[in-house]
Amino acid sequence: MMAYAAITGWLTLSLPIVLAAAAPAVGWRFLGQLGAATALGMGAMGSALGIGAAGQAAAGAWAKEARAGRRLSFTYIILVGAPISQTLYAMIVMNNMSAACADAEQSVSNAGMLLAIGLATGLGEMLSAWMQGLIGAAGIRALSDSEGQGFAFILIALGIVETVGIFTMVFVLGMIPTV
Repeated sequence: MMAYAAITGWLTLSLPIVLAAAAPAVGWRFLGQLGAATALGMGAMGSALGIGAAGQAAAGAWAKEARAGRRLSFTYIILVGAPISQTLYAMIVMNNMSAACADAEQSVSNAGMLLAIGLATGLGEMLSAWMQGLIGAAGIRALSDSEGQGFAFILIALGIVETVGIFTMVFVLGMIPTV
């Protein structure tokens, strides 16, 4: 009976200390996981903003073409859909970060860097997708006004801003700690 009281007394006193010691590790690990989720969330937000901007321009151009009795241009779909790729790039980074976060020791010791990688990825992909959508929107208006002239130049401009999204993905993938 005396031993039981001693053990329960020791557990009662030591359990809060053990939990308090473990809590910082859980908090640090959470920051790494937050970085992974942030990368995808911000990349997807940029894609949505870019697609929204280009989609609005396409809807206006199609209305204008319909009023003029012209055939509706399918080319606009290409420009509307271009910003979706940044969500894919962010997902690739998130998956690689999730693998690093799966190892508790690795994620705790690199929590700050994982959060920073997630933020950098999110910002790079978000702005790349958003600007790609704005270029697509301007391109749709230009194609509508010029009856399709200049599509190659618009694709080149889209490709240049797409490269920013690709570079963001490639550069941050090299920074993710390996397990």
